[in-house]
Amino acid sequence: MSSENGKTQGEAAEPPEQLALIRETVRKAKVPRAKPRTWRGAALAKELPVARVVVNKGVLHLDQYFDYAVPEELDAVARPGVRVRVRFGAGAHQVRDGRREGGRLIDGFLVERRAESDYQGALAALADVVSPEPVLSPELLALARAVADRYAGSLADVLQLAIPPRSARAEAKASPEPLPPPAAPGPGSWTRYERGPAFLDALAGGGAPRAVWNALPGPHWAEELARAVGATLASGRGALVVVPDGRAAARVDGALKAVLGEGRHALLTAETGPEKRYAQWLAVRRGSVRAVVGTRAAMFAPVRDLGLVAIWDDGDGSHSEPHAPQPHARDVLLLRAAHDRCAFLLGSTSCTVEAAQLVETGWAKPLAAGRDQVRAAAPLVRTVGDTDLARDEAARAARLPSLAWQAVREGLKTGPVLVQVPRRGYVPRLACQRCRTPARCRHCAGPLEAPEQQELRCGWCGRGAADWHCVACGATRLRAQVVGARRTAEELGRAFPAVPVRTSGRDHVLDTVPGRPALVVSTPGAEPVAEGGYTAALLLDGWAMLSRPDLRAGEEALRRWIDAASLVRGQGEGGMVVVVAEPTLRPVQALVRWDPVGHAQRELAERAELGFPPVSRMAAVSGPPEAVEAFLAAAELPDDAQVLGPVPLPVVRPGGPFRPGDPPPGERWERALVRVPPGNGAALAAALKNARAGRLARGGGDPVRVRVDPPDIG
Repeated sequence: MSSENGKTQGEAAEPPEQLALIRETVRKAKVPRAKPRTWRGAALAKELPVARVVVNKGVLHLDQYFDYAVPEELDAVARPGVRVRVRFGAGAHQVRDGRREGGRLIDGFLVERRAESDYQGALAALADVVSPEPVLSPELLALARAVADRYAGSLADVLQLAIPPRSARAEAKASPEPLPPPAAPGPGSWTRYERGPAFLDALAGGGAPRAVWNALPGPHWAEELARAVGATLASGRGALVVVPDGRAAARVDGALKAVLGEGRHALLTAETGPEKRYAQWLAVRRGSVRAVVGTRAAMFAPVRDLGLVAIWDDGDGSHSEPHAPQPHARDVLLLRAAHDRCAFLLGSTSCTVEAAQLVETGWAKPLAAGRDQVRAAAPLVRTVGDTDLARDEAARAARLPSLAWQAVREGLKTGPVLVQVPRRGYVPRLACQRCRTPARCRHCAGPLEAPEQQELRCGWCGRGAADWHCVACGATRLRAQVVGARRTAEELGRAFPAVPVRTSGRDHVLDTVPGRPALVVSTPGAEPVAEGGYTAALLLDGWAMLSRPDLRAGEEALRRWIDAASLVRGQGEGGMVVVVAEPTLRPVQALVRWDPVGHAQRELAERAELGFPPVSRMAAVSGPPEAVEAFLAAAELPDDAQVLGPVPLPVVRPGGPFRPGDPPPGERWERALVRVPPGNGAALAAALKNARAGRLARGGGDPVRVRVDPPDIG
């Protein structure tokens, strides 16, 4: 130590001597401390000395509660619902003075205090209580258990989704005092719907109506959701609204502030940041606010006295959780509506098959406008099919038919025009010009492409394909299967040099655009809202969306089209939509008539005949071929279960794009579908869960994945 503070080098031995003295004092203390976190020799709590804990181990064969001894020093803070730290993994031989020791420290939640344990051996002690804040209520625990059972998952995995990570600074701050219930808002634009005012009156009166709401196109849906929330709050109850993304959450957030004022709701989205989001979540749990709007993680929000659960645009893929056990927000809210006996509202400008099933079974009532209101609010829809394109010189020269050019020119006179392209980027994928068979590489079957109109090559192996010809019809001419948003923006920019062109896609999503003349090129789902609405919209390459090899291709294409067309001004204001797709196809006809409900009802009838979801319950089992075969042989499936497949899955190219749920790059996997009739979904989930748990308990390391209710079944 330097001489500046008056000490010499020889005096440096004093701090270790003082530290040793402190250690000796701790050893002689009458109350043992938790430094080793074994509480060796410590007295247990006099009342309810056993804590039942769910540990954060999301493996299925450990999906159960574990009992721990409660040291007397932790008695006051070890309350049900708090976060705890426990020793896990100690063997039965690691017992000292009647207390199990060893294992590693992991987190968990204290579920219950008990007088005795069902376990006959020695118990380990709770290592510590992380925070005295109770975050796991009995209602949330029951919901998490129900979700885990439905999706063949573990309770710990669901709790990881339901309870956000802790922020000590957020917990230290007091939540604001709750405001008194507001007055019920007026019906507003709900008067456009035949049963709209009656639905709000039922909410304000403390009722629990259940409705599938086919919203009219236009910007009013956010305000209508806010009025439904306000009516629920007026009855002294809470409300929860789940939307697909942060942009929709911001719109509903603004509408709630306009209808109810500040301080009555919480916004739960990933964009708010972990600390602020946890503070908002705590305000909901403590009862400071009774209303919540958020993205899919908000489906578990601990709203007190829940009176309404609502979901907007349930067909959006963002509502499907990618993490185990991969629940869908719609199904979680259905469980909450049943458990809490509260109102339920499923709203969208389109209509999913699941929504149509809720109405057909009588579980929910339809909430829709009359045809006169629909015709007044919806834009005029025109179609351009293959026959029209073949006769159109403009379409052969520049991919856009004459009708589309005319709609763009007329629309740009008074406002912005939206152009929807079903692919981002620049590189076009190619197909045969005559029969539209996708152009594939002869060596690896990868897609052929011509970036920036250069030499034809494979997008997977990079080999050239100068002598390509169609394997189906022998033609040698190609056409762009899907042209990206950037390429389309460049083409339109050259055609309309005096008009600004803006793009919106995954890399850069615009929230809003001004009401001035402009061309807005967007991928599906990234369309910005235009001030005053778009004057026209072009929906390009519709056949590419309809030709996806998936059961939901038609439903998803119609949903994307209607979402974009809903941003266009009504027919009375001159709004027009041009869709480039075969006009005889069912989704195209549903768009022209603006009848998504009728389309969903016909899809539901066809799936009932074929036995496909949602009429049946289905699960996907994927993995290496031998692992899938062994798993299905070991699983005690219900007697009426049917196994479809297995079939090979596409091999993911190393270094290529990777989506959640894809097999590991380069590995060959198979997938089998298991379906059961209605009413046997719980038995199927239990059988699959038990099979996975038994496999893990026996040390089976083969990577078999199980997903109940897969969104894509091919």
